Parts: sequence; structure tokens; C-alpha cells
Amino acid sequence: MRHPWEGEGAMATIKEIAKRTGFSQATVSRLLNGDPTLSVREETRRAIIRASEDLGYSAQAKRIVIPHEVALLDNEESDGTLRDSYFADLRSALEHNAKQQRMELTVFHSLDEMLNQKGKFDGFMAIGANVIAESDLEKLHEVMPYGVFIDVNPAPNLFDSVQPDLQQTMHDAVEACAKAGMKRVGFIGGKGRLTNFYEVDEEGRATYFRREMGRYGLDLRGLVYSDGLFTVENGRKLGEQFIRDHNGALPDAVIVSADIIAVGVLQAFNAVGVIVPRDISVISINNQTIAQLTSPPLSTFAIDQNELARVAILTLPMRLPASAQYGSMRTCRRRWKCEIVSCRRSRNVNRGQNCRPDRSDLPGRNGLPSVRMCGKI
Repeated sequence: MRHPWEGEGAMATIKEIAKRTGFSQATVSRLLNGDPTLSVREETRRAIIRASEDLGYSAQAKRIVIPHEVALLDNEESDGTLRDSYFADLRSALEHNAKQQRMELTVFHSLDEMLNQKGKFDGFMAIGANVIAESDLEKLHEVMPYGVFIDVNPAPNLFDSVQPDLQQTMHDAVEACAKAGMKRVGFIGGKGRLTNFYEVDEEGRATYFRREMGRYGLDLRGLVYSDGLFTVENGRKLGEQFIRDHNGALPDAVIVSADIIAVGVLQAFNAVGVIVPRDISVISINNQTIAQLTSPPLSTFAIDQNELARVAILTLPMRLPASAQYGSMRTCRRRWKCEIVSCRRSRNVNRGQNCRPDRSDLPGRNGLPSVRMCGKI
């Protein structure tokens, strides 16, 4: 069976490149022919490209043609500088990658405004967690059927999506606690929906947390707080409730569903003299700039927003009519693993200077890595 990234008559040359570089023929073929689902290290990419140039490789395959005019729906409220800055960073990554691919992005903050100019665009991408009504999503699919949602998945039966693998991230976070000898671990997060249509009692990360805690036999009784918006204010409110309920008997650690909430949690801890990581370890998700400016220390799982943006841009053309070589495709969901990041502040790093991630796993409570206060990137 020939994969869509394999070109006719190219296998002999691909075999030679694979032999020279030491990588598999499948990896070489997928990279040289633009498979958007392939994720390899930059050294691997460079080695294969260098070998292909040395050997005079010329793929005869139909390559992915990036659409020129694309709408970007920025579906996230901007009523505060920290609500949710994650999506602002994601938008910047999209704009950067689109520019590299010579894709023209037109940004809309209203679905109606985007639909009014539907004839201008080859497709759309969307970011942001604000709720879109089911009827509006169906209308969107009728008039603009080719689209990719990034980080969220409001209508999996209608559109493609590219998301971080938060289930695996929660597994890694709980596993780190278990390996550090922890027995009681809490969770603080917001409240969400199952796609856009069905209200759920817990956001997905809380559900994954319960599952992984059970897998490792750790105690979570009375330690799950999942409610409200993904904001600093809500994080502070939940953190204050967490302290009131467990004052004098804090768990070993608390896993927070997003940096934006973790900032508020740390504020609540600071206000009553709870010191991190001496009194409790805190692990968060996203690795936003705000996480690098917090004090006390914070450990965070990094979501590679640049990779999310890159894959989304390469996924969109696979859905367009011009990409008939890919055959009939169902809507697809791609997930990417997050990695733990530690960042230390050295003596010569001042606020406002760059601070690069440091993966030396500085010791925190019970052996968990802690993150020292960093300069703004």
C-alpha cells in the first residue's frame, strides 16, 4: 500500500538516502514529501535534506500546496491581559508559521464577520475556547467546510483539529509524583465542556487526573477542585478554598490545569505564607511567559505551540479539493506530547532579560523539579 507522501518512481533514491543517513525509508519519504503528521528533531531533518541534495534527489510526488488566502478565527475574549494569554501566544505562532509558508492570514474576532467574507478564503483555522453554538458550527461547515481548530475540538465530526496530548501530560505529571514518593496529590482547574455541545461536570484534565491517580494508587480524596473560568482570579479563588479546606494538612503536591490558573493559586498561597516547594509542590501546564515570572517556584509542562501551528497549517491543505491525491479522509485529530520544563534564574539574569529553559531538574519538595524565577522571554 502506497502512502500519500510517497511519490511514483522515488523509492530507489529514497532507499539511498535512508542508507546514507541511517534513518528508515518511511521517515525519509515522509519528510521529503511533506507529511504533516511527521515530527522529527531538527538534526534529523537537516541530515536527510543534506543527503537528498548531495544525491540529487528530485521527488516526483505531488506535494502539499499551501492555500494562499486563509481566515483565522480568534475566538478568545481579550478583556484582560492575562485571560488566557496562551491563545495570544498561539496566534503569534500561527502568524509566524503562516508567513514562512507565504500564507495570507486574515484575522476575525467574530464568526459572523468571517462568514460574511467566506468567498474570499480557501479555508480557515480557529483558536480560542469561547463557546460556539452547535447551529453556528453547522452553518460554518455548510459555507466553509475546510477548517482546522487548534488546541480545542468543538465539532470533531465536522472539522479537523490539532491538540496537545493532555491525557499523556497528566499521566506524566502523576507518574512524577508517584516516583517522588508522594502519597496525596491535589488538582485545581477550570470547568469545561465535552466539545461545544454538552456541559460536563469536569474539564478533561480533571478526569484524566482521577484516572491516573487511581492507576498509581495515590490519595485524591477531597483534593479535586475543578470549577470556573481559566483566569487568574478564578485560580486565586480556588487556591484560597484549597487552603481553607486543607490548612495544616496540605497534600504533597497540587497539579494545576493551566499556568493562567496557577498564577492565582500561587497568589493565594503567598497570601497565607504557604511556601512552594517547601510546603507543597506545584505543577502546571502550558509553560507561558507568566509562568517564568512567578514567585514562588513553579514547574510546568510545555505545550509546543510552534509545532501545533506548523502542523495545523500543513493539515489544512490535505482537506481541500485540490488535494485529491490524499483520497477520502475522515476528520482527523492530532495530539502532541508536552514536556516538563525547569527554568532557573542565574545571578546575571535580571528581569527583562532572556532566560532559556534548563532541564537540570532542580530539587523541589520530595525530589520534584522546581522552577526558579526567570527573566521575561
